[in-house]
Amino acid sequence: MIQRKISSSGESVPIIGIGTSRRYQGTTEAERAQLRDVLRRFKDLGGKVIDTAPAYGNAETVVGDLVGELGIRDSLFIATKVGSQGRDAGIEQMEQTLKRLRASKIDLIAVHNLRDTRTQLRTLREWKQASRIRYVGITTASDRQYQEFEQTMKTETLDFIQVDYAIDNRSADERILPLAADRGMAVMINLPFGQGQLFRAVQGQTLPPWANDFDCASWAHFFLKYIVSHPAVTCAIPGTATVEYLVDNLGAARGRLPEPAMRRRMESFIDQL
Repeated sequence: MIQRKISSSGESVPIIGIGTSRRYQGTTEAERAQLRDVLRRFKDLGGKVIDTAPAYGNAETVVGDLVGELGIRDSLFIATKVGSQGRDAGIEQMEQTLKRLRASKIDLIAVHNLRDTRTQLRTLREWKQASRIRYVGITTASDRQYQEFEQTMKTETLDFIQVDYAIDNRSADERILPLAADRGMAVMINLPFGQGQLFRAVQGQTLPPWANDFDCASWAHFFLKYIVSHPAVTCAIPGTATVEYLVDNLGAARGRLPEPAMRRRMESFIDQL
């Protein structure tokens, strides 16, 4: 799979990962078996980045359990978040995260949706200095936070940001993504399918023939290749809970990516639906 470098370290990660919001609850053995198959195949196909959070219900526990059962922790890049108010609450939440993920060290912890950002970033930097985490960052999933998000990017030294961006939700491209590039911050993209409305918009339609020009074989490829072809984007994390969707999504990390002129054509195509 195509990989991109994390600016602050030079480490490379594949441009498509897995998001776990809502889907990784694993309340029954059948559900866990399905997710176990997804993570096993993910590793076999060269996948690496898994994004989760304490706010995602049982997701951290499920990821920790299944990754441990499969024995694949060392091959993964696991990202999670802290979303508490106050220093002590943040530390307690992160300690619980370590237990749920069965880890002594986490690749990335980001402040979730700018919750008590300055306080949590101070703690995250202490944990990074103590080698309990490798990277720090901030996240948002709403343009209502973009002004504060942008200001934080300008005033803080961050390894990663995570922001919502899709072919029908391009606001982050106006200021957030260019700023990340200028500041040397890796970018993880959430909500890459526009919360599902993109698939509804193209339901029953065939791909345009010119999609072959960038090795696009499905609508998932179309939407994801648009995102990861942005030069500032490091990795997209579509929610993925079945092997079928996993294989399709990871296919977007292979082959040619659209050039700037093709990206504009893709935008026009979607805008006219």
